[in-house]
Amino acid sequence: MDYLDAGSIPAISTNRPQGRLRRKLIIKDKYIATTKDFRINQEIRVPKVTVIDDQAENLGIMDTFKAIEIAKEKELDLVEVSPNLNPPVCKIMDYGKHRYKVSKQTRQHNAKQKKVETKSIRVSVRTEGHDLEFKASNVVKFMIKGHRVKVEMVLKGREKANTDFAKEKFEKFVGSISDIAKTDPKSEGKEIVKIQEIKQSPQGFSTIIEFKRS
Repeated sequence: MDYLDAGSIPAISTNRPQGRLRRKLIIKDKYIATTKDFRINQEIRVPKVTVIDDQAENLGIMDTFKAIEIAKEKELDLVEVSPNLNPPVCKIMDYGKHRYKVSKQTRQHNAKQKKVETKSIRVSVRTEGHDLEFKASNVVKFMIKGHRVKVEMVLKGREKANTDFAKEKFEKFVGSISDIAKTDPKSEGKEIVKIQEIKQSPQGFSTIIEFKRS
């Protein structure tokens, strides 16, 4: 979706019939968004337009051919940003540069909106020492990559008879993840948050954690 700065476009009343518009326009914050390209330069067929120059100055209503000449003198384009007004509002800008900027912003936005994957790390009551540290380090690596991590402790057989001991050990393991994260330079300044408090089930304990998102 493309965006054009409309902060300087004046409020202009319109009595133009509401027919089928070539462009679908949506006002969002201080931008005008469209699902298709705008008409530019010689594509603009109306005889007169309201012109906003590249310095956001309202030049008023003028003949379209004159507005195109002004844009060409600046080596810029005349872009019809509000075709449903009477007369339409056009803005002088570098349209190629604008489309590149919008494309870059869209890619960045899509990257931020990328689906978060939930990874899983499982420990048991019998997991000790180096193995616990290794698993905690893997949790941190997943979070650095932007994933959420479901941490589980599965209880088997007689282990289910001593859930207090198991829960205490699980809580210590989750706490050790924060300690390891603090020593990893890639996670510097990031805060671990629990998406889900520790839950107990007949199978054991679990929680979901990730780095706090900005």
